[in-house]
Amino acid sequence: MDRRTFISGVAVVTVTGPRGVPVQRVLKIHRIGFLGGTSRDAQPHLIDAFEIGLRERGYVPGANIVIEYRFADGHFDRLPTLATELVGLGVDVIVTGLNPGVFGAKRATATIPIVMAASFFPVEDGLVASLARPGGNLTGFAQETGAEVAKRLQLLMEIVPTLTRVATLSGVGMSYNPYFVTALRDAALAIGVSVLPFDIRNVEDVYQAFVDIERARADGLIIFGGPVTLENRSAIIVLAAKRHLPAVWSDRERVVDGRLMSYGADVTDLYRLCQRCFALSMAVA
Repeated sequence: MDRRTFISGVAVVTVTGPRGVPVQRVLKIHRIGFLGGTSRDAQPHLIDAFEIGLRERGYVPGANIVIEYRFADGHFDRLPTLATELVGLGVDVIVTGLNPGVFGAKRATATIPIVMAASFFPVEDGLVASLARPGGNLTGFAQETGAEVAKRLQLLMEIVPTLTRVATLSGVGMSYNPYFVTALRDAALAIGVSVLPFDIRNVEDVYQAFVDIERARADGLIIFGGPVTLENRSAIIVLAAKRHLPAVWSDRERVVDGRLMSYGADVTDLYRLCQRCFALSMAVA
């Protein structure tokens, strides 16, 4: 549907005016673009939370809003094209999750409001000027700013007091990975712990990484958040359990899955809270 068609897609509400004369009031149906870096199957809980949040604010899909979903299925190079496609559909706002989606949306538009649901190190990665004043057409939430990484190491040491080597897993190609590793190394240096970073692209890399982690005799594992670790979470969970390797995740869903522990923002709740930013964007527009 092109923009002209969308603008003509409005709801007509009839109310009674002076002297009982019917008056028609036209209500615009807002269009939201949802840009996902992973597959739809990898994030049903986030989509559900997002739609629940919209309903809490009074936005009902199919009634007064339309949601256009686009997913890159792990092919992050597609994100700018998908974002441009959303812009062409005339969306009023683009909601996206992690940094690759935000960068893709920023390349596609400098005027349509962009809501980042759960970014990592947004200042260091160049997404925003500062947390207090992001600037431009971008707003939203940051689930990682640095302090969380040190806390995960602290929790891991409470489980393994003899910890001397900690391995990390992160997805290849994520621009924020160096900030994760730097924050962890700074915290680990102060307590004499070595950091062994491993990057993964797919499930084959996951299996190889665990072979290398076992060979390096790591005492614990910290999994950085992101699309690649999300897509491969099942293999990571199984292999860590098989090797009795204590693992700390960034999001609570992995603990709900039955794993050991996590520390970080409730990402599901962040997606639910996106409706606040959406409502603000609509008020300003």
